[in-house]
Amino acid sequence: MKYLKYILGIVAILVIVFFLLGIIKPELSYNCEIMVDKPLAESWAVSQDVEKMSDWLVGFQKFEHVSGTPNTIGAVSDVYFITDGQEMVIRETITGIVPNESVSMSFTSDFMDMDYILSMVSIDGKTKVRTSTKAKGNGIISKSIMALMENSMETQEETNLSHLQKTIENNTKNYVIKTEDSIQINNN
Repeated sequence: MKYLKYILGIVAILVIVFFLLGIIKPELSYNCEIMVDKPLAESWAVSQDVEKMSDWLVGFQKFEHVSGTPNTIGAVSDVYFITDGQEMVIRETITGIVPNESVSMSFTSDFMDMDYILSMVSIDGKTKVRTSTKAKGNGIISKSIMALMENSMETQEETNLSHLQKTIENNTKNYVIKTEDSIQINNN
């Protein structure tokens, strides 16, 4: 009986610590950066090409436009991923976009909400790509889980950017910039 009290006490302390994590650190924030050996316009075009998303976003399955004009502020899409064998749908809303410079998006799911910015700048004919992420769990349990997952989420973003770098540098599509707002893919 004495051991049972100790075990229950330890379990109670662990549960309290778990929930305190979500209260102490309810939001995650991290930045990642890569340098790509390709010009800015091509780097931007590849990063925005839905056909190439599975090449650099781990678990990406498909992208479905929901409302608004694609690639403009207010455009809403559902992005499907497979994570640990389960399908996950994330609702993406473009909150800001400056072609060849940056795109800001908000992502919502049952588990969390995320604000994400992907920005690019030309440096000596190469492209510096930077992402900034702020994420918050939807509920005390998801906040606590996310507090424990911070390093793995940042590592996942670093992996995605590493894959983006390879995808851009290995690109063979000829992207032709038609206007400030649109990109045409030349499949010659």
